[in-house]
Amino acid sequence: MTAVAEGRTEAGQAQPELKRVMGPWLLLLFIVGDILGTGIYALTGQVAKQVGGMVWLPFVVAFVVALMTAFSYLELVTKYPRAAGAALYTHRAFGIHFFTFIVAFAVMCSGITSASTASRAFAANFAHSFNLDLAGGIGITLLGLAFMALVAIVNFRGVGESVKANVVLTCVELTGLLIIIIIGLWAIGLGQGDVSRAFEFKTSPDTSFIWPVIAATTLAFFAMVGFEDSVNMAEETKDPTRIFPKILLAGLLITGTVYVLVSISAITLVSPEELGQGETPLLKVVQAGAPNFPVWIFGFITMFAVANSALINMLMASRLVYGMSREHVLPAALGRVHRTRLTPYVAILFTTLLAFLLITFVGEIPALGGTTALLLLGVFTVVNVAVLVLRKDRVAHPHFRTPTIVPVLGAITCAFLVGPWTGRDPQQYRIAGVLLAIGVVLWVVTILINRATGVKPADPVMEDIGGHGPKN
Repeated sequence: MTAVAEGRTEAGQAQPELKRVMGPWLLLLFIVGDILGTGIYALTGQVAKQVGGMVWLPFVVAFVVALMTAFSYLELVTKYPRAAGAALYTHRAFGIHFFTFIVAFAVMCSGITSASTASRAFAANFAHSFNLDLAGGIGITLLGLAFMALVAIVNFRGVGESVKANVVLTCVELTGLLIIIIIGLWAIGLGQGDVSRAFEFKTSPDTSFIWPVIAATTLAFFAMVGFEDSVNMAEETKDPTRIFPKILLAGLLITGTVYVLVSISAITLVSPEELGQGETPLLKVVQAGAPNFPVWIFGFITMFAVANSALINMLMASRLVYGMSREHVLPAALGRVHRTRLTPYVAILFTTLLAFLLITFVGEIPALGGTTALLLLGVFTVVNVAVLVLRKDRVAHPHFRTPTIVPVLGAITCAFLVGPWTGRDPQQYRIAGVLLAIGVVLWVVTILINRATGVKPADPVMEDIGGHGPKN
């Protein structure tokens, strides 16, 4: 075994650093798999409810908004290639420990809650695919807990094993979407369906077309999130400063293209009214375009898609907790790395226990997708502002630099999409408010623990990644 690089904890004890195992292709599959997730499988019909046949337009708008924020993330992750992501950037830019914690908590909650819901969706699809009677909700809960435990084991085994599992799951879920695209193109070639529907907009005499597109974009944006998770894998990526920009942009372009093609295929074969009914819009597309296709296969594809979402979200959440501990905003114990597996095992245990609680006592929340997007749009607003604030912070190594106008527009658009004028369901604000209130309580507990153990949160400008102070 090769020698392990080591860092230092607050107490001066050596801690091994994370193992760099992710090359360009593994990172690309990680990003594509994280973005694809379950959103496109469930949200296409809901978007069609808002805009009619031009269901592809909100996905394009969401892609543009995500792309602007991705440029901001690229500058920051190549400037500070560490695992804490948005929390690290907030901490360095503003130096307010409470604000840092709330941002980190919002990101962590979005990941853990999404993973917990995905685990219950996996359990439900598993039961449906095998025609199992799991004694109602209790059986689904137990199977969801077992699945989350399996995710934790894969996570603990190491990011190499986790990302290899992600490769398989990403290929499965991407195959499902390619099947939809092929069925759509095949049907169009045979003269089936109605391509003109893709350019028909749902009009209303009471409002202009802009607001329905904005409302639909708040839903479609949930299908675009996931690219931000990759920055939490920076310490396990080979040469992140060099490969992150082209790989992240390639991943966004691939998924954005897939979403547009899937949307056009879906609306060509199924009317907006029918597409918006029920929770399996893409299954209706398969039945309409290829009646002889074994539709039960899509039950397995959906099952694997949500499994991939759960795995990647728990990877992100555990690395976020690990990175925050390294910045001493969370207790130092959460930053411990296993000596042989070289994975943040305490952070994995902590995030898994939180997921167990959510699976057991909360279950599925109907507005989860919108709430997740709401929380992340708020975080993205902060990240875009942080890019501008941190321009005065110099580091010793070269890094990606985005044009100034991009984070400015990114901050404005993300902040705009957070507001109630977008037509969001008020329930999303209530859920987000409760989650952030829990975060405030946990922040107080963290402060008390830090005082008891004598640990102080790190100064955001004390050190850069190379161990040298910033050059002004």
